[in-house]
Amino acid sequence: MPSANIAVANSPALLSPSPTPSSISLPLIFCNKHVSPPPLQSPLALRSSSSFSNNFEVKKSVCSASFSTSTTPTILKRKRPTKITIPIVSLNFEPVAHETPNRDRLENEVEVEGEGYSLYSKRGKRGALEDRYSAIIHNPHNHSKQALFGVFDGHGGVKAADFAAKNMGKNIMNEVALRSEEGLEEAVREGYLTTDANFLKLNNANGGSSCVTALIQNGKLVVSNAGDCRAVMSRGGLAEALTVDHRPSMQDERERIESSGGYVDCSRGAWRIQGSLAVSRGIGDSHLKRWVIAEPETKILMIEPESEFLILASDGLWDKVSNQEAVEVVRPLCIGVGDPKPSSACRKLVDLALMRGSSDDITAMVIQLGYFVQ
Repeated sequence: MPSANIAVANSPALLSPSPTPSSISLPLIFCNKHVSPPPLQSPLALRSSSSFSNNFEVKKSVCSASFSTSTTPTILKRKRPTKITIPIVSLNFEPVAHETPNRDRLENEVEVEGEGYSLYSKRGKRGALEDRYSAIIHNPHNHSKQALFGVFDGHGGVKAADFAAKNMGKNIMNEVALRSEEGLEEAVREGYLTTDANFLKLNNANGGSSCVTALIQNGKLVVSNAGDCRAVMSRGGLAEALTVDHRPSMQDERERIESSGGYVDCSRGAWRIQGSLAVSRGIGDSHLKRWVIAEPETKILMIEPESEFLILASDGLWDKVSNQEAVEVVRPLCIGVGDPKPSSACRKLVDLALMRGSSDDITAMVIQLGYFVQ
C-alpha cells in the first residue's frame, strides 16, 4: 500500500490538512476605451536582473511607456500578525480532501514545511487572502516519488481558488492514471478543463482563479498554467521561466479574444478583457467565459542534476521580483548547504516583494526537485 502526504488549501488562509494555529504607486492613467494594445511578444523567459540587491524591478504600467522613477523601497512598519505553522500529515491511503476549519480561527499569513517543498503566503492590503495552494505526494515502492503541486490566485472572491485547490490535483491524477507517459500533457489539460467545468456548475460560482501546477513523475517535470501565476526553475543558478503569463496585453491572447468577438482596452492602469479582467485564462469567470479560457499551456522536461529547485508563485511576487532575483534569493538557502532552509527562502521572497510596495496577496512555494528523483 503506497503512503502519501497531502496538503489541500481550500480555506481563507491556504490551509493544509488538520492545521494548528500558532505561532510604487503608479500615476493615474487616462486611457481611450476600446483600443487594443500594440503587439507584444510572449517570451517564455523574462530578462533577468544581474543583482537583486541593488537593481530591483519596478513594475511598468502596461498602458504607458513611462516608468516610476522612485527607486527607494517602501518599508511597511507594522506589527507582524501571528504566524500559522501547519503540520503535514502522513497518510497510509490515497489522498483525500480534509474539512475546512472554522474560518474565525484563520490569520493573515501561512507557513508550510512539507515533504520536499515549503510555502509562505501573506495577505495583501486589498481584503481577504484569496491565494490558495495544494500539494499531493505519493511514495510508491521502488519508484521515484510522484507529486503534484499547485498555486491558485483568486480574483472576485475566493470560491474559484478554493475549488481549484481542492479538486485540481485529484482531477489531474485521475487523468494521469488513465494514460501512458506520452499522455501526460493531455492528462493535465483534461484536469484543468474538468475543474473549470465542474466549478461553473455550482450555484453562485462567482469570481475566478489563475492556476499554476507542477506534476513530477518518473523523473519528468510537467509544468502548466492558466493565468498569471508563474513557475521558474533554477538551472545551475540561472532562472528559467517554464510558463508564460496569460494577460490580454499579449499579442496571441489579444488576437484570440478579438477573434471571438471580445475587446481589450486599458482601464485602471492595465489592459483588460471587456474593460474588466486583467488575466486572459483561468478557472471560473463565468461572465467572461467566452474569452477567459481554462486551456493550460504545458511544458515537459526531464529533471537533470542541474535542475535545482522550482518556484511556484502568484503575481503578487512576480510583479515586484524578477525571475533571476527570485533564484538568487532562494539558492543560497537551499543549494550547497548542510541545512537547507527553503521555508526561510519563501519568507524572504515574500518580504522582498512587500518591501518594494506590493499590496497584493503573495504566495511563494519552493520545491526541491532533487528530492523527487532516484
